[in-house]
Amino acid sequence: MARSLKKNPFVANHLSKKIQKLNMKEEKEIIITWSRASTIIPTMIGHTIAIHNGKEHLPIYITDHMVGHKLGEFVPTLIFAKHAKSDNKSRR
Repeated sequence: MARSLKKNPFVANHLSKKIQKLNMKEEKEIIITWSRASTIIPTMIGHTIAIHNGKEHLPIYITDHMVGHKLGEFVPTLIFAKHAKSDNKSRR
């Protein structure tokens, strides 16, 4: 179910504070976060955010096409390791 329009989009409190600080200073710095559920808002455009995928933080540059999406959509959590060539079970 979608979030109510009466509420603002969800952005983690620590994340919004860090972005506001960087916008005030007009600096570019990588922001590290574990909040994959946070929505990308227009004030994040132009920043690089390192999002946790369960193992490591992957840096993502935020563009205007990403606004409205969740941070977790741009960092995959599973990496497919190809099938073993010597495995006869997968060939059946």
